[in-house]
Amino acid sequence: MEKEKFYISTAIAYTSAKPHIGNTYEVVLADAIARYKRLLGYDVYFQTGTDEHGLKIEQKAKDENITPQKFVDNVSEEIKQIWDLMGTSYDKFVRTTDKEHEKKVQQIFQKLYEQGDIYLGKYEGWYCIPCESFFTDSQLVNGKCPDCGREVKKESEEAYFFKLSKYQERLIEYIKTHPSFIEPEARKNEMMKNFLEVGLQDLCVSRTTFDWGIKVPFNEKHIIYVWLDALSNYITFLGYDVDGNHSNEFKKYWPADIHLIGKDILRFHTLYWPIMLMALNIELPKQIFGHPWLLMGDGKMSKSKGNVMYADDLVNLFGLDATRYYLLHEIPFASDGVITYDLIIERINSDLANILGNLVNRTISMINKYFDGIIPNHNVEEAIDKDLINQALKTAKLVDTQMKDLKVAAALDEIFELFRRCNKYIDETTPWVLAKQEQDKDRLGTVLYNLLEAIRIGAVLLSAFLPTTVQKIFTQLNTDETSYESINEFGKLISGDKIGTAEVLFARIKKEDKLKEIEEHLHK
Repeated sequence: MEKEKFYISTAIAYTSAKPHIGNTYEVVLADAIARYKRLLGYDVYFQTGTDEHGLKIEQKAKDENITPQKFVDNVSEEIKQIWDLMGTSYDKFVRTTDKEHEKKVQQIFQKLYEQGDIYLGKYEGWYCIPCESFFTDSQLVNGKCPDCGREVKKESEEAYFFKLSKYQERLIEYIKTHPSFIEPEARKNEMMKNFLEVGLQDLCVSRTTFDWGIKVPFNEKHIIYVWLDALSNYITFLGYDVDGNHSNEFKKYWPADIHLIGKDILRFHTLYWPIMLMALNIELPKQIFGHPWLLMGDGKMSKSKGNVMYADDLVNLFGLDATRYYLLHEIPFASDGVITYDLIIERINSDLANILGNLVNRTISMINKYFDGIIPNHNVEEAIDKDLINQALKTAKLVDTQMKDLKVAAALDEIFELFRRCNKYIDETTPWVLAKQEQDKDRLGTVLYNLLEAIRIGAVLLSAFLPTTVQKIFTQLNTDETSYESINEFGKLISGDKIGTAEVLFARIKKEDKLKEIEEHLHK
């Protein structure tokens, strides 16, 4: 039977600087969703990459006295290294300086121009360089950029425009008839109220004041503006062809199931992108999910504030899966999350060291101590076992309900609820007391077997989120019963098989010592 397909993308990261942990959150979130879908048996295509054109990059390259190409090569490589460091399982890492992409963007521009959706006009407005966006007088906030609060410059130039207004009613109708197209709900309401109901202005899609970008094919003094270039990456790298001779990949995976993007670039993905696709007569993505931000304890991360954290620093300080866990667990579905070193330490100690690490370590150690590492099961069941077994068997369904709504933090909570239940089961059954009486040895074997099996089921589900840790758990369990199908039944571990040795998954952190180490690390 052919597998059901699933295409997920992140927004492509802008190559103006090294991404901070807030930028990195998005790719880790996408990775968890992609891994979970693969676990369920989907044929997953996961695309991410870098957005490499624009005035800001041209200026930064000039400041560093290197070519823009050299500048983006360096930053794109750094971004890719961080995505790899975070264990992201992307299928394709794209770059908008790719020659084939550039050619396809020119063909898209030409097609839209020839069919009357792009026209030549004149732009006058306030331009924000960091946001690469134009604003009208009424859109400015205290005379500054409404998105980032920085200074704007008055600019006037000849430009090509894309007729957003022509497709406005069609897009409104589409959003109304496809309720899950924009998620969460609050983001959809924001787009409708602030933009669509007010009326869309035609979009400026070319610039003449800089050179670093893709040239308009029939008027080379114009550079195709970043949004038309960057947004089209979702189809160009999949093999979209303007004449309809699409690649097999495009035919198979398009439309995308989810574009995962930061809420700050929602406008571009929920207004400009769908209208571009409508103009090209291509099906729209099934869902655009505007995820919340990760805030520092003192507000939004920004280099100017000096309150930026980077993924490589966090991995060096706390380890890969501890960092992944914090990112995935501490940012709720629709509201911003907060990150501080204190909070990371607290979460590692309470959830990873205490609930998960301690559970696995105690269970494996007891089997090695009391049964010489041989998996016991003497079927001496008591009523209390049923509760643990039932919880283990229903956890997959609970996790799936949350993941269907992209509630990744809530899905993790369901898995950790099972681990909490295991710890409670240890307190209820007191295996160390059972071990003292020879007549209780068979009961002890059943208790430890139930714990092992519940841990295995929890670990299979956790593999989408903390893949490295889960591999260590499977090694300690010495099992290859790691498929999603294997957790439909309780009792897959074979009595008589030998387990591995106990290994500490997460050590408890001494807060004061760690904070001192962090202080030294950051001021090297």
